[in-house]
Amino acid sequence: MSDGFKLPPLEVEQFTLNNGLRVVLNRNSSVPVVAVAVYYDVGSRNEREGRTGFAHLFEHMMFQGSANVPKAGHFQFIMKAGGTMNGTTSSERTNYFETMPADQLPLALWLESDRMRSLAVTQENLDNQREAVKEEKRLRYDNQPYGQIFDMIAAMIYKNFANAHSTIGSMEDLDDASVEDVQEFFRVYYAPNNAVIVLSGAFETETAKELIEKYFGDIPSQPVPASIDVAEPPEVANNYQQWHDPLAPLPAFLLGWKIPRRRSPEFNALYLAGKLLYDGDSSRLYQKLVKGEESVVQLFGFTDERRGPSSIYVGAIPKPGQDLSRIREVIMQEIGDIGENGPKVDEIEKLHNQLINDTVRMRQSSMNRAQSLAEYALYDDDPTLINSDLDELLAVTPEQIRNTVSEFLNTENRSLLDVVAAGKG
Repeated sequence: MSDGFKLPPLEVEQFTLNNGLRVVLNRNSSVPVVAVAVYYDVGSRNEREGRTGFAHLFEHMMFQGSANVPKAGHFQFIMKAGGTMNGTTSSERTNYFETMPADQLPLALWLESDRMRSLAVTQENLDNQREAVKEEKRLRYDNQPYGQIFDMIAAMIYKNFANAHSTIGSMEDLDDASVEDVQEFFRVYYAPNNAVIVLSGAFETETAKELIEKYFGDIPSQPVPASIDVAEPPEVANNYQQWHDPLAPLPAFLLGWKIPRRRSPEFNALYLAGKLLYDGDSSRLYQKLVKGEESVVQLFGFTDERRGPSSIYVGAIPKPGQDLSRIREVIMQEIGDIGENGPKVDEIEKLHNQLINDTVRMRQSSMNRAQSLAEYALYDDDPTLINSDLDELLAVTPEQIRNTVSEFLNTENRSLLDVVAAGKG
């Protein structure tokens, strides 16, 4: 059992440059690599109606060159130096990251600073990246079976436009965007005072500080972006929707619930309840539906963690001939059981072991440490929370799990998306 379990704290140092760039350093010389994560406080939540998809468009634009780096040069520099890299967009943030051999830290910092300072926002780059986003939408959403269901259920759960619209955005909005719109978006949101940079791995602290000051220190700050309202009423926007998916080989369904914001006591308890229900082969729903009665081809569930109201999804693709409503009944029975009786003693023990294992594994990767630190710095203004987040979860009681499941999940206040397969009435 986890009683009294303590991980040694990670070494975390933080400071802020004069231009507002927040810097977090986590020195760990066990492996001769360094991870660099740059997080900008801009995601789909910052977009307004008629101007969606900009945050995700920028994830593409940021690789199109800057004052001293040619188009696609970022990739070339990193690969040739033996590093790996990527960027992603969510509702909450846009991030860029690379893991480099330790002696290549100056290169990584120079590359990140050059695009923060002088991204090439040209009509040509806008036009070709607009097309790249459209192609991505076709490949990942429009031409994939079940590819649109998570965007659809988000719009059923959330009433506030800031929360409800998809990260990839509207292609019509992107078509309407002018190069001036995009330049303004870059100016407002890609300023040093709207960003966090984290280094995790093998570096000399004083050298790293000098390099960060050298490359980022003179990038001008900008006025702070307007704050956004992500408040939601308790009820979901839409309880039921049926969607005919022309590409789906089998029918499916997705259930969604609106839950409190990340790191609230209720969220933590529901996050753990989600793990009990659908996370891994030993979870209740996997044991019941996949292993036990073998009624589903695929079971999926996850917790969408946001700074505002968050959500939990559970869905399934049943085997041919299986009754969807009966499978949903099993899901709601398990939720009802946790809401009435709480988790069992052995489930809590297994859950605690899983949390400890996950945290230990996360800490073994420079990049995972860097990204966790960046999230805590950006969302909570406190990267040292990385040292107490496990304790917070281990302290959640079975009674708290029972109460929150009863209040937020074992309820009619949920969204159901029914996916009708191609050719099925």
